[in-house]
Amino acid sequence: MTQALEGFLQALSAGLLIGAVYGLMCVGLGLIFGVMRVINFAQGDFMMLGMYAAFYFFTALGVQATFGNTFGPFVAIVLAGPVLAVFGYFVHLTLISRVSGTRTSSLEGEGHYAQLILTLGIALILQNGGLLVFGSVLASIRTPLSSSAWELGPLFYDVSVFINKARGIDAVVSLVTMLLLTLMITRSRIGKSLRAAADNPTAATYMGIDVDRAHRIAFALGTGITAIAGGLLATNYPFHPFVGVEYVIVMYAGVVLGGMGSIIGAFWGGMTIGLVQQMSTLILPTQLQNAAIFVVFLLIIFFRPQGFFGRMVERT
Repeated sequence: MTQALEGFLQALSAGLLIGAVYGLMCVGLGLIFGVMRVINFAQGDFMMLGMYAAFYFFTALGVQATFGNTFGPFVAIVLAGPVLAVFGYFVHLTLISRVSGTRTSSLEGEGHYAQLILTLGIALILQNGGLLVFGSVLASIRTPLSSSAWELGPLFYDVSVFINKARGIDAVVSLVTMLLLTLMITRSRIGKSLRAAADNPTAATYMGIDVDRAHRIAFALGTGITAIAGGLLATNYPFHPFVGVEYVIVMYAGVVLGGMGSIIGAFWGGMTIGLVQQMSTLILPTQLQNAAIFVVFLLIIFFRPQGFFGRMVERT
């Protein structure tokens, strides 16, 4: 009884911590889709670039020497976010804007065919370019916190729960980033323009809002947020140039679970995936974690197809 309870609480705490990072990862994609309605297959590869940006900030650009091995990785991760945001801004300016925004209406199928092909092409270029530049050797952003834990307890029945320190800080950084993003979206002038461009681009244009600029900002924010989430994952998991393929499906699952277009929903969708992934280890082998995720995903979509925070569309 005690051992089973301890295992349950340990899996629950691990699921909440990793789920917070997954949630942030899904928010980046959810922001892009919610504002721009662009299906971005390259989002996982932008996350991969965020991992490598944090890695090189830490190891080669003096962050390790300045801030040390303990908190230096988290400083490098925060710095990687703006760098990838600028990169995403120019990717949108030079490429994505050609098949989205105000140009979409003139394209067949509202531009979605072109968007799919373009973002898939960007993903392939980033993957293979990353292989040429970074090599195929696994990299990681290790910190002493990754191999130490806080003990909570003993609780009832003399059960203690151990929380990995790196994962705990990762979760805090994710929640703070999510809070700052929410404040920006709801309180700032930029946030209002993003919401207006998402709700009704035509009306937003008549009100003097530059919809294409709003889309560039949304794409940059989504890229930077996902890059931060990738850096946080890199403190616990090794990565390589093709790591984005492993997570892009998780991102889309989280966005769909939360409700298409809902940023808060995307976060809770990612949180749900993290919980299911960790809790499934109580009854299933590790190799079946992803299978458990998509079984739960299908069940939730079957009973609530609009997702957690989505609206049911009435057909006429």
